[in-house]
Amino acid sequence: MALKSYKPTTPGQRGLVLIDRSELWKGRPVKTLTEGLTKKAGRNNTGRITMRRRGGGAKRLYRIVDFKRTKREEAVVSRIEYDPNRTAFIALVQYSDGEQAYIIAPQRLAVGDKVVSGDKVDVKPGNVMPFSGMPIGTIIHNIEMKPGKGGQIARAAGTYAQFVGRDGGYAQIRLSSGELRLVRQECRATVGAVSNPDNSNQNLGKAGRNRHKGIRPSVRGVVMNPVDHPHGGGEGRTSGGRHPVSPWGKPTKGARTRNKNKASQKLIIRSRHAKKKGR
Repeated sequence: MALKSYKPTTPGQRGLVLIDRSELWKGRPVKTLTEGLTKKAGRNNTGRITMRRRGGGAKRLYRIVDFKRTKREEAVVSRIEYDPNRTAFIALVQYSDGEQAYIIAPQRLAVGDKVVSGDKVDVKPGNVMPFSGMPIGTIIHNIEMKPGKGGQIARAAGTYAQFVGRDGGYAQIRLSSGELRLVRQECRATVGAVSNPDNSNQNLGKAGRNRHKGIRPSVRGVVMNPVDHPHGGGEGRTSGGRHPVSPWGKPTKGARTRNKNKASQKLIIRSRHAKKKGR
C-alpha cells in the first residue's frame, strides 16, 4: 500500500502522511468473528494505572484473529481488512467447508489466493508449517514460541524474521531487531513478511489523531515540579540531572531491565544489543 500526502488546506493537513487504504474492504467485519472490547485506559485488574498516557479513543470491535492456524484444509482469501487493534492488516479466509477465519495478512497476499497449513507445504506467503519441514533461509512471521500456543513473534506491521539454521531439536531464527534465538522445531510459523510495511512512515499531523487512538499527551519530567518527578524543579530551564530516571527513581533511557535469570534467556544466542558486524 502506498502513502498519501495532503495539500495543507488546514493546519492539521500540513505534513499529514497517511496509508492509502483504498484497496481494503470498506464494509463491517464478520459479526461472528468479533467481540466487544472494554476500554482499560492503562489499568490492571486492581484498577491501578500500570501504563501511563492511555485513555479515551474511538470505540473498537475486537477481531478474533487465528494465530494458531491448526486447520489443515485449503482456504481462499475473501478480502483484506483494516484492523483498529493492530498495525497490520488482516485477511478473511474461507475454508472449503464454509468456515471463516481472520489471519494476519502477509505482504503480496491478494484476494483469491489460496493458503494452507500443513507439515510440509509450498513456500508461499500465508502458508503455515513447522520448522521441521521448512527450508532454511525462509522469511517468516507469526512465529510460535511454544508448540501449539499460537504465533507470538513478528506480528506487527512490516515485521519478519528469517529461519537461518537448525541446532539439535531447535530452529535458529534471526529477528528484525538483530537478535538470534532458538525455538523448538515443532513450533510453526507463517511464510512471508507482515503487511503494511509503510506504517512507520506515517505522520499523523496533529495531536487529535493520537487521541482517537487512545494515546494521551506525554509531559516531560524536566518541566514538572520536584514533587511530581525526580527531574523536576530548578531555577529556569534545567537539564534534569545527570542520570535520567523514571518518576519512581529507576534508571531509564537505555538502562537494561531484562532479568538475566529468565527461563528463555538461554534460548537467546545473540542479543539484539550485541554490536553489529563490520561496525
